[in-house]
Amino acid sequence: MEMQEIRRRLATPAIKFVAGGFPPTNKNDESWLGKVFLFRPDEAIPRNSAGDQLRPYAQIFLPDLPFNSLALKGIRLLTVFISEPFPEPLEPMGNNWLIREYGFDDVLVRKELAVAGSHLKPCALKAELVEEDFPLWDGGGVPVELETEILKLERSGQIESYYDQITHTYEHKIGGYPSFCQPGINPGEHFEFVFQISSDSKINLNVVDSGSLMFWKNKVTGAWAIYYDFY
Repeated sequence: MEMQEIRRRLATPAIKFVAGGFPPTNKNDESWLGKVFLFRPDEAIPRNSAGDQLRPYAQIFLPDLPFNSLALKGIRLLTVFISEPFPEPLEPMGNNWLIREYGFDDVLVRKELAVAGSHLKPCALKAELVEEDFPLWDGGGVPVELETEILKLERSGQIESYYDQITHTYEHKIGGYPSFCQPGINPGEHFEFVFQISSDSKINLNVVDSGSLMFWKNKVTGAWAIYYDFY
């Protein structure tokens, strides 16, 4: 199999988010990291079982993006809250982390709610289309049969390295493939990778040691899963 065919089979679009570096509009349709200001009228900042507020990590407005994941069909807005310290990888959603989904018929109101101890610097996001994102090698999403074909090409000298042939988006993104620092994992049957929030000095976020917070959604149950690793 030629590398061109392998690339065709693996490539998938993604939306890369760039934090800051431009004046925010502060409109309700703007996406943010480190800030959440849209809630249902009866909602507030979520708390864990100890009564501590979860930190607002992201508010992502979906309709105007140039590409979107099928897992987010029918969703207008996502907000993400995470505890400090981080939840355990693959810990069920609810107590120490929470994603709120809002549809097009949901009534949302703007609330400027203080969050005690949040270290994140709020930054508005600019979305950029990445036409081709490719998986990382070790458990990052390359099917076994294509791994075999790539190894054949390397051994025959037709290519020097898989990484010479592909690009991968490590930044904040929707879609594409997860940016594992260590060998990749599969959170379970029917889970599809949806988005990630990566270490970024502009928002004062370091996921342990330059890692990423990665999120999957189950295509059958709608359940979310969180995972992170680091160098």
